[in-house]
Amino acid sequence: MTDQRPEWARRMVEERAARDWSQVQAVQRLMARLPEDQVVSEQDLVRQWKRWEAGDAQPVKYRSAIAQTFGTTTGAFFPEKSRRDGRTEILQVSGMDTVDIIARLRASDVDVATLDALRITADRLCCEYAYMPADQLLLEGKAWLGRVVGLQHQRVSLAQHREIIALAGKLSLLVGCVEYDSGRPRDAEATRQAALMLGQEAGELSVQGWAHEMRAWFALTRGDYRGVIAAAEAGIAVAPTESVAAQLYAQMAKAWARLGDRSQTEVALDKGRQILELQPYPESIENHFVVDPAKYDFYRMDALRQVGGDLRLAGQLANEVIRSGTDFDGTERSPMRIAEARVTLGVVAAREGDLDTALAYGERALAGERKSLPSLAMVASDLGRALQTNYESSSDAQEFVAHLRELRGGQ
Repeated sequence: MTDQRPEWARRMVEERAARDWSQVQAVQRLMARLPEDQVVSEQDLVRQWKRWEAGDAQPVKYRSAIAQTFGTTTGAFFPEKSRRDGRTEILQVSGMDTVDIIARLRASDVDVATLDALRITADRLCCEYAYMPADQLLLEGKAWLGRVVGLQHQRVSLAQHREIIALAGKLSLLVGCVEYDSGRPRDAEATRQAALMLGQEAGELSVQGWAHEMRAWFALTRGDYRGVIAAAEAGIAVAPTESVAAQLYAQMAKAWARLGDRSQTEVALDKGRQILELQPYPESIENHFVVDPAKYDFYRMDALRQVGGDLRLAGQLANEVIRSGTDFDGTERSPMRIAEARVTLGVVAAREGDLDTALAYGERALAGERKSLPSLAMVASDLGRALQTNYESSSDAQEFVAHLRELRGGQ
């Protein structure tokens, strides 16, 4: 029979099992995180915990503490439905389609409706980053960037000029990300620097923060872990309370994990978690430049795969990443995250002695059409090392390792 419990109830059981905690032990850890006005007896809380795991009751006032007990965010453990559909907003808000917008851009004056339509178009493109073919997204992103930049030569107010510059910065961020995904690091770095300057000109802290985050990401995939930390610190200094700061801390955690510093990894992860807890739930979780709560599980998965002793928990998080990134009909909304989750499951299988499962996960991860070559190659190298260490005499394992070398060399 299928499990009819809510996803959060199922996850409570899986998170507890991944840590080998009894229900009593889980409750004891939960109680240590409760504010004084929520503390009840251990016996009463164990009874409630059993009802929560069975899905018979919802832990309304305990949600934040439960998420913290398992090292994640409230929004990841108890997700909300997205409140926006970027694909239909252009017509709903502005009454214009793409042809109408372009016609209005050619007018001598730019009105509020046109800027609204441009903003929503930029958001739509950022939402399509996860799954639109890279060459198509790059073409469309550059086209809209050119149109926005062209508005500077028309009659606009100072406020409109600032918004146009900010929009150009956001589109530059998107174009730079796709360029890097496509194996064009020099173009991506030039575009990133342009986005940073546009963000500074517009006074847009989020754009500046994401430009620093891109620098951290580039450094991470090159193996420059100290460079990651420096870039993350620079971004946090610019935008300490923006949601991008959570991703900057996550990049820092990935770097510390690869440097083998478990303590600093945990510190960075927890700082990122705290920032996300202070953010309102995103209106559009699909936007690449919005740190949705579920993405935090993705960050932790990567860090825990690197830090020894947490493979079981990393595997549990990988399954969570796949579940949260897949629609009810099997459509993968977040194929790049899912690919890295499958690599993680492959590493777990390889280290547990299951070569066939490890190779199956690895091959499926590499087979996706939408991928970030530098990121996937970096993550897949973990699987390659596990295969080389444990299956040196297996021709199938060595063939897969050779494939990984080709992927990394062809960036």
